[in-house]
Amino acid sequence: MSAAPIRTLVVEDDELAARAHAEYVRRLPRFSVVGVARTGAAALHEVTHQSVDLVLLDMNLPDLHGLEVHRIMRARGVEADVIAVTSARDLAVVRGAVANGVAQYLLKPFTFATLRDRLTSYADFRAQVTSVAGDEIDQREVDRMLGDLRGGSSEQQLPKGMSTDSLERVIGTLRSSDGALTAMGAAEAVGMSRVGVRRYLEYLVETGLAQRGSRYGGAGRPEIEYRWRGAP
Repeated sequence: MSAAPIRTLVVEDDELAARAHAEYVRRLPRFSVVGVARTGAAALHEVTHQSVDLVLLDMNLPDLHGLEVHRIMRARGVEADVIAVTSARDLAVVRGAVANGVAQYLLKPFTFATLRDRLTSYADFRAQVTSVAGDEIDQREVDRMLGDLRGGSSEQQLPKGMSTDSLERVIGTLRSSDGALTAMGAAEAVGMSRVGVRRYLEYLVETGLAQRGSRYGGAGRPEIEYRWRGAP
């Protein structure tokens, strides 16, 4: 008899990202999606009114920070595991997540393959825990379980020809910009070719972290410009 699917709640304020994450989870045979919450309050309602095994939790929610949602969950006795799925790169947030027992911390943007690997590692960990006989385990078993839990690759599985280092440089440039940037402007700031930078900018648009617009000036076709999502 196969094990029951891991009941997963997706917590994400951006509608497109929420749909994408839920669809990613539905593709995995050991998981099921029991709900999608767009706010911290909605997430807390879901986990206290139905059985949830795992929460994919965004940190930057419109009403409550993800760490506060996690704290309230535990105060209410909710034992669902939490995997942070977020664009929050602040060291204080990462430290808080680790200190509060977040199982994994996955930075946006990511591909389906990256999330698949992380969730597969988590599912393997759960299987190890439930298969242990008795109440005590030895060091070897502890190491194996934690190896399963942390087994996801730390290198983002990006489209062919793209690297995590270059992506981080483009993200840093876009986030720190006072306004929108064209591919040429971003290329000059990052020190890459315009064509190469544009691939990364389009990837950020596809993953919901950047917005694409048009800049109208003089004669000729308007320029395409990009800005970090949520930037003024």
